[in-house]
Amino acid sequence: MRRFRELVGVAISGLTARKIRTALIMLGPILGVAAIVAAIGINESSKGHLKAKLQELGTDLIVVNASTGMGFGQDPVIEAAAVSRVSRLPDVTAVTGTRQLSDIVTVPFEGAEDYYRAFPVPVIASGLSLPKTLEVPMVSGRFLNDYDRDSGARVAVIGRDLADEYGYLAGEPRTILLNGLEYGVVGVLDWVLLEPSMDSAVFVTFTSAVEDWELDEPDPSRLYVRAPTHTSLVAAEIPTVVSLGGPDGANASVPTDLLDAQSQVDESLNNLTKMMGGLALVVGGVGIANVMSISVIQRSSEIGIRRALGHNRGTIAVQFLFEALVVGVFGGVLGALVGAGVVWGVAEQRGYTMVLSVAGLVAWALVSVGVAVVAGLYPSSKAARLEPLETLRLG
Repeated sequence: MRRFRELVGVAISGLTARKIRTALIMLGPILGVAAIVAAIGINESSKGHLKAKLQELGTDLIVVNASTGMGFGQDPVIEAAAVSRVSRLPDVTAVTGTRQLSDIVTVPFEGAEDYYRAFPVPVIASGLSLPKTLEVPMVSGRFLNDYDRDSGARVAVIGRDLADEYGYLAGEPRTILLNGLEYGVVGVLDWVLLEPSMDSAVFVTFTSAVEDWELDEPDPSRLYVRAPTHTSLVAAEIPTVVSLGGPDGANASVPTDLLDAQSQVDESLNNLTKMMGGLALVVGGVGIANVMSISVIQRSSEIGIRRALGHNRGTIAVQFLFEALVVGVFGGVLGALVGAGVVWGVAEQRGYTMVLSVAGLVAWALVSVGVAVVAGLYPSSKAARLEPLETLRLG
């Protein structure tokens, strides 16, 4: 036991006597472990955020866009009658058509025309059940209703970001100008995660769009379809239903499928980063072996004296292996802490919930220890083979 304590003391003295060299040796394991921990942690936090978003959005929303064959010119549309046909499909619970209008300047108050001409606000003609279909609540007021559609009343609903920009207060009697026509604001729609552009949009009825801006027909260019079951099958059927079996169908997609695809891409990048982190660990191990081999030559006189005092080759080898072990332990622990700090910083910046496996931190720290010990085998064996007389020549 006494011999072991002496051995530990000598090894620690050897490391602390050359602090800069020891720090440089540790840099490899620190960077390697930090890179791996950060890559895995950021990816898992991102996936956790993505799963929460998928759970919030649901995976049963279908977006249908008019294809070029469904309209003329630059604005393809879906005929209005297709909305009722799609609504009669099995498993469909809600359908809403929308169409973004062009060349409309939205102004919250007189005197702001120049600014909002340069930075136009989207104006969307919408069906009445948009909040139900998107499963998005109203922040205040109400959405467009049957009376608005049938009477052609000039009323509008605005997105939440636009309400903040306009300084809209819930319940206040507020009008906005759409190409100089006064529209009363009757409600504010909450954030739409799948369609962020709607957060800064103005919603009006198709009746108003036809009467005030000479829209030819109340035909939407996009449909939002909610199908809680058999979503993929419904999405495959919709183009045929829209075009009545003709060759020119609409394009139907499930937005959350894109998020799933993004998750798969993130996993591939995660694996690539693991490989890069592993490469950094290997490079760090080569650095440990190289620096410790030089250290053996520099400390040859120390080794010779210890051999002359009766220390056998095994004791010398264990000393240098223990030094490599200490480098691996401290490098692994510091690398894990640095990686965890990076994950925390990214999660805070992007609004993720930090996801980090303690078992993973320990595992990668142990990998660092293993790499350091393997890297220390050659220098330790080299030190153990030195004879006292040979150390005089080297020293």
